[in-house]
Amino acid sequence: MQQRFSRRNFLRALGAGGAATALAACGTMPGARRRGPNVVVVGGGPGGATTAKYLKRFNPGIQVTLVEPKATYHTCFGSNWVLGGLAEMDDIAQTYGALKDRHDVNIVQDTVTAIDPDARQVRLAGGDTLSYDKLVVSPGIDFRFDAVEGYSEAVSRDIPHAWKAGEQTRILRDQLRAMDDGGVFVLVAPGNPFRCPPGPYERASMVAHYFKQHKPRSKVIILDNKENFSKQGLFMAGWERLYGDMIEWVPSSQGGQVEQVDPETRTVYSDGGLTRFRADVLNFVPSQQAGAIAREAGLADDTGWCPVDQLTFRSDKHEDIFVIGDACIAGAMPKSGHSANTQGKAVAAAIVRAMNDQDMLPLSTVNTCYSLIGPDYGITVAAVYRFEDGGIAGVPGSGGVSPSEASDAFRRQEARYAQGWYDSITADTWG
Repeated sequence: MQQRFSRRNFLRALGAGGAATALAACGTMPGARRRGPNVVVVGGGPGGATTAKYLKRFNPGIQVTLVEPKATYHTCFGSNWVLGGLAEMDDIAQTYGALKDRHDVNIVQDTVTAIDPDARQVRLAGGDTLSYDKLVVSPGIDFRFDAVEGYSEAVSRDIPHAWKAGEQTRILRDQLRAMDDGGVFVLVAPGNPFRCPPGPYERASMVAHYFKQHKPRSKVIILDNKENFSKQGLFMAGWERLYGDMIEWVPSSQGGQVEQVDPETRTVYSDGGLTRFRADVLNFVPSQQAGAIAREAGLADDTGWCPVDQLTFRSDKHEDIFVIGDACIAGAMPKSGHSANTQGKAVAAAIVRAMNDQDMLPLSTVNTCYSLIGPDYGITVAAVYRFEDGGIAGVPGSGGVSPSEASDAFRRQEARYAQGWYDSITADTWG
């Protein structure tokens, strides 16, 4: 069911995620202790940073330590705009000064190397050990580099995945800039589940936009490990409208299931080697799993992802550990920055309520994803979720996608909203 998604409806959806804020503040602040328990948060992305901030907002007496190896975090969402020439790396860079100075979060720039659930401690690469009463693990994703013959972490330095923003984004951007006009950009999209379901298709759009401006004889090929993808009809209509036949999408059944990579020639093979595609620039996005520290700590199951109580995000494996963001299994919620932000508020509420001997109440959560097909052509998907029957499910009739038939003014408005969404969510997370 499609629904026109106005700014008012969008803000209302954001308010559903903000219900965690109101619930925790009203339900727990009167009983908050002035100086009390210690919560360690692993990972400073959208999930971890939001958790740290909202723990302090819900109960300033909690000692919150955020462990993150990077001094500057580049958001994966927005990184495709860098590839398209619509943004610079500095535009997607987030730092931790506001969390430290404004919200009194202790920031530790280091890497967690081990978690000891029995001792309730985490060990850091720098040699220190941190004790915790509650631990929140938000490590994002890692890649299954061994899933396809010929691809590896070492190869990714020349054939980037760019699915963790930062240096990988720079590598891919520079390769696109150096490519001759008339060249072929091949993007290999992963199978489900993976971080940011619409991301590969926005990336193809942004690369096509750059090519249209600077290398108009070039081509974009998407090799897909799936038969369909998020917002498919909207993307394909936008591609035809803006780029003609510049973008070709190849589903799994037609040769899109890549089985081998030849890094020397930038060639990928499918159909048992019978079908091949050679690229001038090859962007290979591997299949994914929970971040290494979550797996090494025994928080993941055989799928590579972390099962949790979807009401509280408490790990199914360890009583005092919570897992949120891309790493966790969160029912119907997709793996996205907005989902992680919403989950960060929910887990902060769950921890504070538990510390005050209060049961967790079912919260509404939300995900919204804006995608740019061109600088003046935006599309949206949004959904509201609730906890029921032991898991997170979509609320029937809520959210929706951009209408398939819309005016140029509507598409321009959604493109403007995309920037507004980015500014709002980054301010809410790191500001």
